[in-house]
Parts: sequence; structure tokens; C-alpha cells
Amino acid sequence: MKKVIYLVILVVLASCATDKDYIVTIHTTHGDMKAVLFDETPKHKENFIKLAKEGYFDSTLFHRVIKDFMIQGGDPNSKGTEPGARLGNGGPGYTVPAEFNKDLFHVKGALSAARQGDQVNPKKESSGSQFYIVQGKVWSEEELTVDMNKLGRAGQQMMQKPKNDSIKNMLINIYQTEGPNAYGKKLVELKDFIEEDMQVDVDKEIPQERLDAYTTIGGAPHLDDEYTVFGKVVEGLDVIDKIAAVETDRTDRPKENVVVTMEVEELPKKKITKLYGYEYPAEEK
Repeated sequence: MKKVIYLVILVVLASCATDKDYIVTIHTTHGDMKAVLFDETPKHKENFIKLAKEGYFDSTLFHRVIKDFMIQGGDPNSKGTEPGARLGNGGPGYTVPAEFNKDLFHVKGALSAARQGDQVNPKKESSGSQFYIVQGKVWSEEELTVDMNKLGRAGQQMMQKPKNDSIKNMLINIYQTEGPNAYGKKLVELKDFIEEDMQVDVDKEIPQERLDAYTTIGGAPHLDDEYTVFGKVVEGLDVIDKIAAVETDRTDRPKENVVVTMEVEELPKKKITKLYGYEYPAEEK
């Protein structure tokens, strides 16, 4: 009888444990953000929670900030550094295996793992501590359903034809006077002409869920399936905008330090849903 009671207690305790989750509060000099980490990326979740609980991130900086793209932090070398010091190479001395998931992508507020480039990191393993939070921008459907790399290459080849000199001169002028974004938009406008002239197809497919998110909330779709998304900001999206708007130097480091501390709180999942509107997958409820 005692064994039965003991087993029942264990089952109840295990059930209670699975009914809870963590809220990570990222305190910054521009306000607080609260984030949930995904069970679908267990290695990243466990590592990030462990470091946050240990105070590893406390007094670090958001050391790399690019407006309409992302804010990056987690470099332990950023603690107490002088203004202008080069950052971005620090970490705990290990990497985390990539955990890509088709349902997790770089919508605004996505918490993702930084990593070294493919040349030295072909397995796309994540930094042990460096992370970024996506700001991104809102995209048009046309921008998302066109392979811009392929269109760019076809455009370059199209401009080599003497008959297209007038288009070439127009595109060069746009690039020089208005910048690469305007140049890219003009290429999209010329898509049908370029496809016909070069006999190529530059269309690409994008899952409907991603298309809907990027055309409404915004994000950074070019990072999808290349960097592990392991969490989501559920409160404080405006803080991302505030940090992304700060003045930076030529290395994208804020001229005034954006200091970070973190705390971890364990709460019932139902309470997290009630407080922050985060809906867990049906099987977790």
C-alpha cells in the first residue's frame, strides 16, 4: 500500500513539474523584456536558463545593435569594458548543437542564438552564451516570395547586355544615390523583365504562417533555418525598438552602454498564458 501511495505522489509531482515553465526577465537600461523559452529547443533552453540563474549575463551589454534588424548580447567580455572596445568573441568555452524547427522563425521578438559563420562552423552550432533579439521590419508579400539572391545575380547578368545599358545606368544611379534597399526594391519591380530576359525563375515558396507574420508583425526572414530560434519576448517589444534606436559607432556598438541583468522565475503555465498571452502547444496544456 505504501508503495502505491509513493508512486501516486511521484506521478503528481511529475505532473506539477510539467505544468510549470520559466519566465526570463531581461532588465536593461531602456526597460524590461520578458521572454519564454521553447521546449522544442531543449538544449538551448536548459543552457540559457542555467547561465541566467548563475548571473552569467549580469552586467553584460547589448554590444551589437542594428536598427530594423536585431540587438545582440551575451558576450561576457562586455562586462566593464571601455567605450569603443571591440566585442563579440566572448563565450563560456563551448557551443550548443543547432536545434532548427520549421515552426520557430525570426518574427519580431524572437530570441535566437548567435554563432560563427559556416566557413568555420559548418554544423551551425550556436554560441554558448551570445544571443540576439529580432526587431526586423514589416515585409511585403512580393519581397518574401522572391529569391533576392537569385534575382540579384540575374540582374547583374542582365546589366551586362549592351541592349540593357539604360536599365543598368538607372540601377547604378539608384544604388549610388538611394542605397541598397532602394536598389533591391527596383530589382523586384523589374522581376518579370529580368526573368524573361534571362530565362530564369526567381520565385520561392514560404510557409503561410511565416508569410502572415512577416507581413504584419515583421522580422528578419533571411535568418530562418540558419540560426536557432529558442525563445520569444512576450512583453516589452517596445524596449527592443528603444534599444535598436540608440546611436552606434561604426562597429554597431551603442555609444552609451546598454547594460543587462537577468532573473528567472518559475510559474504555472496557465499563469504565464494569462499574464502574457503566450499559448503553449496543445499537447503541453
